[in-house]
Amino acid sequence: MGESSMGAVVPAADKAELKGDDALAFAMAEKELLCPICMQIIKDAFLTACGHSFCYMCIATHLENKSDCPCCAEFLTPSQLFPNFLLDKLLKKKSAHQLSKTASPVEQFRQSLEQVQNDLHYIKEDLNAVERHRIELYRARDRCSVKLQMLSDDPVGMRSRSSSMDKNISGVLCNSCSIQGGVNSANFQYKKDEGNVQVNPLGTQSKDASLSGPTSQHISQSGLAVVRKKRVHAQFNDLQEFYLQKRRRMINHLENQEKKDKAIVTREGYSSGLADFQSVLSTFTRYSRLRVIAELRHGDLFHAANIVSSIEFDRDDELFATAGVSRRIKVFDFSTVVNEPTDVHCPVVEMATRSKLSCLSWNKFTKNHIASSDYEGIVTIWDVTTRQSVMEYEEHEKRAWSVDFSKTEPSMLVSGSDDCKVKVWCTKQEASVLNIDMKANICCVKFNPESSKCVAVGSADHHIHYYDLRKPCHPLHVFSGHKKTVSYVKFLSNNELASASTDSTLRLWDVNENLPVRTFRGHTNEKNFVGLTGNNEFLACGSETNEVFVYHKAISKPATWHRFGSPDVEDSEEDAGSYFISAVCWKSESPTMLAANSRGTIKVLVLAA
Repeated sequence: MGESSMGAVVPAADKAELKGDDALAFAMAEKELLCPICMQIIKDAFLTACGHSFCYMCIATHLENKSDCPCCAEFLTPSQLFPNFLLDKLLKKKSAHQLSKTASPVEQFRQSLEQVQNDLHYIKEDLNAVERHRIELYRARDRCSVKLQMLSDDPVGMRSRSSSMDKNISGVLCNSCSIQGGVNSANFQYKKDEGNVQVNPLGTQSKDASLSGPTSQHISQSGLAVVRKKRVHAQFNDLQEFYLQKRRRMINHLENQEKKDKAIVTREGYSSGLADFQSVLSTFTRYSRLRVIAELRHGDLFHAANIVSSIEFDRDDELFATAGVSRRIKVFDFSTVVNEPTDVHCPVVEMATRSKLSCLSWNKFTKNHIASSDYEGIVTIWDVTTRQSVMEYEEHEKRAWSVDFSKTEPSMLVSGSDDCKVKVWCTKQEASVLNIDMKANICCVKFNPESSKCVAVGSADHHIHYYDLRKPCHPLHVFSGHKKTVSYVKFLSNNELASASTDSTLRLWDVNENLPVRTFRGHTNEKNFVGLTGNNEFLACGSETNEVFVYHKAISKPATWHRFGSPDVEDSEEDAGSYFISAVCWKSESPTMLAANSRGTIKVLVLAA
């Protein structure tokens, strides 16, 4: 749990202890899956009113002779039996996994061939859907051409008729514009041999040069289309995997719905998975680089300890706060930083602290309140208006790495520490309201954005523990996959959770389905806290190569990255390789982000074409 010369090092757990714990946990999990009556893996799981699960046939047979629970002897009748859907789902996945391991090569080949045939069927359906949209585009273009021609012939007499025509074609045009965005991104070209008409990535163009716009615009648009095409080709395998994954899940979802409701009628060739893929294709190809629009220094010019440990926007994205080893919280006005370039940007608020700071979190309701966690284990709530602390919590026995305000309950916040404890606080009380003891150092905690009852915890045991605070004895889910300490967790939505680890990967998880979604590789992170942030479409993190990396959540490789340059030649010659990105933060619903490095340099970056 030491500290390097540059800053805090991510804590790690003992490997031997972890292996022993994992083996014990696995053995206990296997035992829990056995029916207490037949001592076999539970089939068709049913839950009793007293909370025990059995095979349906086993418990039904038992209740024909007795009226009690075989486990606790509580009074029990058949009317107190309920299907255990979650356990049944987990058992089916487990049996399918075991079957795939024990299946013969011929059986495995048959399953693979069946999957390929299904995928080809999906592709054929979606190609037909794209063809229908293409025809709609042609028709909309033809109607627009007729309208323009009529207006040019009789601009006065056509005004009344043009208004009614607008109503007829507006719906088609709105749809065609959204479709065209996805089609343009992939650089698809469709030709109509009969009429020698072509729709190209530049959009629908008339043969009349007067209606086609300036030639320079064509050239720039054509160049942009070429760049987008190269981007698609470079990530083709990941895009293909995402498309097939979406399509398969959608088919499974529809099949389950049809089983429950026979009245559901599916539209031939229609797939919301195709719409999702179009959206991903459009957003992924829209950006190719990170552009610097502002830069400032966080620390004092003559102060070596300038590492920015945390950087966060406030509720309205008007202010952002920074904190780190300089023992100061600095609050900047974002618009001033961006719109008034200057060599030195002064904070609008600055507050001194007793210890080095590890994390910040703005209150999502009370705009002037911000929470901090520090190296002495103290969690503090500050009022940036008065520049004074409102509340201090000193229950953690070691360094507190993370703190987070709930988005749905403004009085609740959670913290995690090297003392292996997660503590939940209420701003109306002086002591913690809940304590969760864990076996390894806690590096990060985060509330679900739509629930103050659910918290994700990343720790040095390499796992993410997802808790329902109403039942804190055991986590709802434990997400396994990282090979080293989990340093950050961030929610992209109420069901999408991203995590970062010192194994140089990011991972995306579905907390509702308890499933891994994707692993992201490209940056370097082996010992330091390098930051993690996300919005609806993109993830961003730092790297120990002094670079910021941006990933689209559907693509496992970086979409783009930006390298921080050394501020002067002497530093560059001395030890430029020792600097790393230490904090990142997206501006809500925006392609703009903040990034800071261990030198104390902060940049405002924006995704650009």
